[in-house]
Amino acid sequence: PGYKITRIRSFYMRKIKFTQQTIQERLGGILSDFPRLNDIHPFYADLCNTLYDRDHYKLALGQINTARSLVDSIARDMIRMVKYGDNLYRCKCLKRAALGRMCTVLKRQKAALAYLEEVRKHLSRLPALDPNTRTILMCGLPNVGKSSFMNKITRAEVDVQPYAFTTKSLFVGHCDYRYLRWQVIDTPGILDHALEERNTIEMQAITALAHLTCSVLYFVDISEHCGYTIEQQCSLFLSIKPLFANKQLIVVVNKIDQQPWDTLEKEKKDMVQGLADDANCTLMTMSNMSEEGVSEVKAAACDKLLASRVDARISGKKVDGVMNRLQVFNPAPRDNVERTAFIPDSVRDAKENELPGEIDEERKPKRSATGYAQTVKNSQNDGDTVMDGSDGQKKTARDLMWENGGPGVWAPDYREQYGLKDESWRFDAIPEILDGKNIADYVDPDIEAKLAALEKEEEQLIQELEAAAMGEEPESDLDSEEEAAVEAIRERKKNTRLFSRTDRSENKPMMPRGIRGRRLDKHDAGALDGNEIKKKMDTYGVDTSKMLERGRSRERERGRKRERTVSRRRAASEDSGDEMEDTTMSKGQQKKAKKERAQSVRREASLARSHSRPREPSQVGLKDDAAAQVAKKLDKQGRKNWMGASGEGDKRKAVHLVKWMNTGKKRNGTHYCR
Repeated sequence: PGYKITRIRSFYMRKIKFTQQTIQERLGGILSDFPRLNDIHPFYADLCNTLYDRDHYKLALGQINTARSLVDSIARDMIRMVKYGDNLYRCKCLKRAALGRMCTVLKRQKAALAYLEEVRKHLSRLPALDPNTRTILMCGLPNVGKSSFMNKITRAEVDVQPYAFTTKSLFVGHCDYRYLRWQVIDTPGILDHALEERNTIEMQAITALAHLTCSVLYFVDISEHCGYTIEQQCSLFLSIKPLFANKQLIVVVNKIDQQPWDTLEKEKKDMVQGLADDANCTLMTMSNMSEEGVSEVKAAACDKLLASRVDARISGKKVDGVMNRLQVFNPAPRDNVERTAFIPDSVRDAKENELPGEIDEERKPKRSATGYAQTVKNSQNDGDTVMDGSDGQKKTARDLMWENGGPGVWAPDYREQYGLKDESWRFDAIPEILDGKNIADYVDPDIEAKLAALEKEEEQLIQELEAAAMGEEPESDLDSEEEAAVEAIRERKKNTRLFSRTDRSENKPMMPRGIRGRRLDKHDAGALDGNEIKKKMDTYGVDTSKMLERGRSRERERGRKRERTVSRRRAASEDSGDEMEDTTMSKGQQKKAKKERAQSVRREASLARSHSRPREPSQVGLKDDAAAQVAKKLDKQGRKNWMGASGEGDKRKAVHLVKWMNTGKKRNGTHYCR
């Protein structure tokens, strides 16, 4: 059936719009997710330039943006043309043209998309570095001990090897100092040559030094085991000295376990000391191997950076607005009256009027020393302290807790704090009232003793029964081999029942009954093979000789009947063919008739092989014809459910001659349909 042209136009216009919107969303997501180099921190902008080349990066994003605009313009133009399409064929061609042009535009962006995918993968592996937080940055020549120092003071695990450039990128670790979180950055080694000659690995360290406000640790290996002399390390320091401006710098002399600082040659020592004096920075010594001076270097770097950050904030403009809102008051005395601490009269009387009589030393309260840290006052006393009340001592809840088992065992008795009319009522048992009656009136006080007596009597009866049945065995008519076979059969039945339940619980396709159990290939004979049946039934202890003989006899009878039927039909067809030969028929007609008869015989033989003759109800396990009718009806209902509940009365409409497939231009000699 044909549709209105307006409906056809709107259908293909929706397809073009959907494709255009999908492409625009995907390309727009790429453009928005990738960082803009002008909007991010300068450190990250220069790092992207070092790792990915700023020009290549912007060019790839620009190509994606151009592709998005081209797809929008293609969709806009083609929708305008589809709006004036006069038939279905023209609208479909315009739709195909629009989608093809959009795909061509996307295919041309293959190189840009591949480059951006590699950039995305590398960006996801970059460390989470915050340029504005408290940062300690380490720099120096390769293999001078920067990564080892980072592993000592942070929870990071940077690879340390005895060769240069083990660290090829920036690594970030974190440590705590003065209850603050500090960011520690390990940079790759820097070589002493011109900036233009430095590679990508070295430029990462230069970028971090140039843009991060941090405390810089310049490492110097005085043992020269790193492969560079002290003169080369000092030369590198002088070449990158402009990058240390406005930063807290510490020159760290490392590996003093190999070469002590005091025994170093005077010329080299003066050279290193001159670096620190010239840069107006601190010189510190340490060793990663012996951990000598590691904590001191970390503390000094953190303190210097904290002090500089505080000074920067105080010197800023924001502090004035905060200081104007702060007021500090120094109270002054209003008169010359001396005001001492107030002590209630009850407390004063209790101190002055002591109770008459003497208290026994054994009955005096004692304070346990368990759970308390030793102090100078009680360091010599490992036992309990007698509380005589001379210095106002009183047992606290903590003392009582440790005396009565510790935390989790003892709980304070809050009944002492009850404010009742008579204090002697505080520790009385609270009655439990049910239906207006006190439960305590119905409790037998001897219930526990009676219960213990009953349990003891029950145990005695059980022991007597066990003693009486000690030497008896259950009577059985089977010998040991038969009993073992019975146990094996029961175990196998149990396993079979369990496997069947498991198979039913699984969601798996059902095999049709017609092919279930057939032979699959030469390696799998199938469940209906005679050997397989015998093997399976032998496991259950069933004799299969008669069963297999009956099956073979029925198979022989069925094969004999088929051969007899086919041979009779073939002979009959030959006889009829001889009788039907007419002299009036030409040789071509006779040859054609003979060929048709041979084909009909082969077709009937094939049908005889594929469709066996209907069997009697008793042969298929049914009682009579009525039971066969019931089984046929149930089978039909099952097939309806299997085929989606569609019956003979369901109406199906199929499109035979679609107009758009049989109209329009076609190539000569082909059936090409668009």
